[in-house]
Amino acid sequence: MPSESRYMIRGGTAGRDRLRVLHNASAAGTAALLDAVGVAPGMTCLDAGCGGGDVTLELAARVGPTGHVVGLDLDEEKLAVARAEAERAGVRHVEYVRGDLTAAALEPVYDVVHARFLLTHLSDPVQGARLLAETVRPGGVLALMDIDFSSIAVHPPRPAHARFVELYVATSRARGGDPYVGLRLGELLEAAGLEGVQVRAAQAAGRRSHGLEGDVKAIPALTMELIGDATVGEGVATAEIVQATLDGLRAIAADDTTLVLLPRTIAAWARRPAT
Repeated sequence: MPSESRYMIRGGTAGRDRLRVLHNASAAGTAALLDAVGVAPGMTCLDAGCGGGDVTLELAARVGPTGHVVGLDLDEEKLAVARAEAERAGVRHVEYVRGDLTAAALEPVYDVVHARFLLTHLSDPVQGARLLAETVRPGGVLALMDIDFSSIAVHPPRPAHARFVELYVATSRARGGDPYVGLRLGELLEAAGLEGVQVRAAQAAGRRSHGLEGDVKAIPALTMELIGDATVGEGVATAEIVQATLDGLRAIAADDTTLVLLPRTIAAWARRPAT
């Protein structure tokens, strides 16, 4: 995973709150991916880059008390929130570990390894996919989900949204990420030596400023707010431009006449050879 100093989206409690909203918008696609992979009772799973643990708990519900799930992330504040949520829910077969994927020395013991919105932040997603694949047991599955930022849109077009796209892409590049990495997931799985690659895509949309559609419409503004420090720190834009963009995105989110399309998410999965 990227070092905390290079991860462009501010973490902590605010970052966890954004991830909760993003999970609400992405939950259907994630559930479809886990269905396709075949997560089943008794399995051992790793959720790499788990953030606040939304998918970790979904995996835990599927594997049941006879299974075990490990959530791995760099942000200890998010992990503390995730541990508290798991405890309140009475989920005992989940373990949250602070660690860097490149230095965690994980063993190849997992039936399913999952990573959502992780590779986009890595300077070397080829190595990232290989390291994830190395934690999968022979015959197990690596399941990835990530973004293609070229597909984000708003209708009718708004200048603030166009500026947000420019700032996000430039900040991602400056921090060594790839905002289009979703398009590469199939080839990354193959390069990691996995077999039987399958790919599907989905795109969340919202027009109303309430309910799940409201979650979708809020995400660009929430994202701009949390990448603002990195955008300014990398010299991509001034604080004044960031604030003006954020104000414009909030206005879009509150306007029921605007249609917001989040970046298309690509889901891809493949199996580690049994021998």
